[in-house]
Amino acid sequence: MQRIIQHFQLEENNTTWKRELMAGLTSFFTCAYIILANPLILKDAGIPIGTTVIATIVASIIGCLLMAIWVNAPIIVIPGMGVNAFFSYTMVQSLGLSPQQGLVVVILAGLFFFIVSISTFGNRILDSVPASLKHGITVGIGLFLTFIGLQKGGIIQSSETTVVALGHLGSPVTLSTIVGIIITLILFVRNVKGSLLIGIIITSFLTITFTEGNSSNVVDFQTQSKYLFTFSELNIFQIPFWIAVFSMTMIVLFENMGLLSGMLPDIKKFPRAYKAVAISTVASGLVGTSPTIASAESAAGITEGGKTGIPAFIVAILFGFSIIAMPLIQLIPGNAVAPVLIIIGALMMKSIQDIPFHDFSEGFPAFLIIICIPMTSSIADGLAFGFIVYPIVKIAIGKWKQVSPLVYLISILFLLNIVASALLIH
Repeated sequence: MQRIIQHFQLEENNTTWKRELMAGLTSFFTCAYIILANPLILKDAGIPIGTTVIATIVASIIGCLLMAIWVNAPIIVIPGMGVNAFFSYTMVQSLGLSPQQGLVVVILAGLFFFIVSISTFGNRILDSVPASLKHGITVGIGLFLTFIGLQKGGIIQSSETTVVALGHLGSPVTLSTIVGIIITLILFVRNVKGSLLIGIIITSFLTITFTEGNSSNVVDFQTQSKYLFTFSELNIFQIPFWIAVFSMTMIVLFENMGLLSGMLPDIKKFPRAYKAVAISTVASGLVGTSPTIASAESAAGITEGGKTGIPAFIVAILFGFSIIAMPLIQLIPGNAVAPVLIIIGALMMKSIQDIPFHDFSEGFPAFLIIICIPMTSSIADGLAFGFIVYPIVKIAIGKWKQVSPLVYLISILFLLNIVASALLIH
């Protein structure tokens, strides 16, 4: 016990076991929805939901243990909601990659991420990217998640005349979603622990009750093996594959930079935490899921007083026990994730207040990121528009020296990415 106390440095961090344990429980109930939400998103990429449940749990355990034991930080590492949307809707559905190829992309992106994390390049990028663009990324991803949530809940639907239109609000699925959103919102604003997870459960119950909610999502370990250690699927001669690698690398680099720099109680732990998330990204691809990230839900445990790696350790243990609940998890319908996506999207919108719209040269590139991420259904494309326009606007007003050379480099890389993508359109 004394060794454990010494490792987590409770006295040095001016905290107690009770406080850290409570922070861990709070963090788990805040982020446990990912066990249901991530598989429902990756199901649209063609990966069986039962398979992804296992991968989500294993990847989360690996990421949280790295943060707990190696970094000693209260950061929870779970598959990212925005990144899994990029995996399913951009890499697989838009670029046409197979699910196995997509997982190889995750592995390679994680390796590139790790190379950056062990060099000084990571900190240099963090310092050079304008704050307005960082906040724009957060808001844009939030709108994207909200849009997906509204679609999955049947509240909006595609339209030949207006692209998007109001869905059939009288259908059982849509009504169940709306009731689920209202209940989840009430629980959330009243600070009920685990409100997002409760919302998924309630929405699922309503949907299954009022529809023929049959599920064929069986956890098959033979099927699971198809998505493990997928290097046999690597095809380096496909341009879409390398576009996906570049885009995924950019996303995990910048998203984790922003989250870690904004949440770590001790910013001195940033370099090691950054490396830990990079390793966890590689592990995610190996076990069969989209990348893990330093989750925004970590803030719940930190707010409860978490300062050490104990909260992350507790979350890892609880994720392990959650495996016994998989027979129930397989019954969850697709629309059950809608309340979570919409509320998380609203939370991410708070960053818009930190964008200096009074300075058009800062506000307009951020605006492009915000609007283009949901409109293109691609985080990478949204980033591209903002990063390409930013130096152009600064050059136009004679402030080109204010732009970091690294931002110019990133802009050129994004431009090349767009050109390569355009060449694929027949």
